[in-house]
Amino acid sequence: MDWLTCIRDAINYIEENLEKDINYQRIAEYLKVSPFILQHGFSVMTNCSIGEYIRNRRLYLAALDLKKTDDKIIDIAARYRYDNPDSFARAFARFHGCSPNKAREGKEIRCFLPFSLVLSINGGDQIEYRITQKDSFKIIGFERTFSFDCSNEEVPMFWKAIHGKYSRVLYSIDKPQNAIEKAVFDNQIGEFGVSIIDEDMNKYKYIISGRYSGGIIPNEMTIHEFPSSMWLVFDCVGPLPTSIQKLNTRLFCEWLPNNSHFDLIGNVIFEHYNKNEDVKSPNYHSQIWIPVKEK
Repeated sequence: MDWLTCIRDAINYIEENLEKDINYQRIAEYLKVSPFILQHGFSVMTNCSIGEYIRNRRLYLAALDLKKTDDKIIDIAARYRYDNPDSFARAFARFHGCSPNKAREGKEIRCFLPFSLVLSINGGDQIEYRITQKDSFKIIGFERTFSFDCSNEEVPMFWKAIHGKYSRVLYSIDKPQNAIEKAVFDNQIGEFGVSIIDEDMNKYKYIISGRYSGGIIPNEMTIHEFPSSMWLVFDCVGPLPTSIQKLNTRLFCEWLPNNSHFDLIGNVIFEHYNKNEDVKSPNYHSQIWIPVKEK
């Protein structure tokens, strides 16, 4: 299945099951794709997470039911998978700006129609990549768990906090004073930004990390190992974060829909950074790594 068809089928599946208990893990199982890649690709291509899309569609349909039927609010809340009228009323007010009762009385509601995806090819430049076989390797770093709904704002804040705390050690301005700072220096934390699917399928782990070179693993840090596999490496040139965000979007909106050679595997996406370059330079070099297998 090509990627554009996959996202379209995900939207169709959601629309057919809005009154049922659905999440993106079940959608991924139905489509036979990686849950992480589905969630990430959906978010990039639509600028909306799967959870947010489901929630917004349910609240819009609930508002229509309030206006078109005499059904009780408690029944409409249950129909769209809310445990009780109070939680439904709070979500409804956040989305529509009014209470369910006010909406029934004629207050204007917010419209949220089903997404319709159209592939648009922009420009004439191709997305260049190379294939590399990587042996198994480990990373060590600082890990946080993020919701897909909030990650665009929270992940940059995470980077800012880690960089502000340890940049003087990384750039050899100060000598390491404790086990954490030594691990930061020895393993060059900040080389990678790694996204890994969490057991809770509405969240993912993000690790600001470096290659593990051995030594003490502080309690505040975590290690992950990745098996030997084939990876696609996409080069990116330009200031951060704009350049790598644009590449990420192009990968899921242009490259994946037209890719006929590889299937994405696993539950991880790597961002690779060069700490020795100015991240604001128009010539700054970064990369995106994605594990794949040949179709």
